[in-house]
Amino acid sequence: MQYASSNLAREVARITGWKQKIWGRRYQGIVCTTEEEAQTSRLAYVLRHGAKERLVSSPRQWPGVHCIDALITGEPLRGYWFDRTKEGAAKRRGEAFSRYDFATPETIVLSPLPCWQHLSPEAYRHRIADLVQQIEVDAEREQRLGGWEPQGAEGVKAQNPLEAPAKSKKSPAPDFHAATKMALQALREEYREFVAAYRQASAKYLAGDRLVPFPAGSFPPPMPYVE
Repeated sequence: MQYASSNLAREVARITGWKQKIWGRRYQGIVCTTEEEAQTSRLAYVLRHGAKERLVSSPRQWPGVHCIDALITGEPLRGYWFDRTKEGAAKRRGEAFSRYDFATPETIVLSPLPCWQHLSPEAYRHRIADLVQQIEVDAEREQRLGGWEPQGAEGVKAQNPLEAPAKSKKSPAPDFHAATKMALQALREEYREFVAAYRQASAKYLAGDRLVPFPAGSFPPPMPYVE
């Protein structure tokens, strides 16, 4: 995700001419428990983008790139990966090239939630559709009670991307995503054990033991600079 986010930021800057950073902060992967409720709530949170900000009534109305239609219909998301390194080299050599000369067709694979991996493709799509339907019901209720109307797709596209809200809501990212307190405590305990094992291995490694095993999913610390 860090690789995708950084390259996407470069493409946005290329199109808009923006010189400053694109994202508010670096991508941060947050561990989610194996609980079905925890995983589906995270997916629903992602799918609600656009609707929960009162921009559109349904995430299916979002005018930009979205995974929702691919998840509901099963149709793959296809696009192109542009090799800007090769493009730059061709420019430096003074070569002429068209837009897609250094582009590779790509298909994005959307893997199912771990808690729903046992479902058939059709059943999985139905589950996604149910989530979207609930999002639409919630959005309609909020519109009715709040007395507001969404901007709609055309309103979204008419906005100036350089405008900023007078006040924005910020909150720290959670350590983990969990549906129950028990699962959260268990995950925190596992992480404490992981950190303790890493620190022990790191101390031995820096002391000269290059064969000491590290916990799975970790990186050994960097060695001191050699003059």
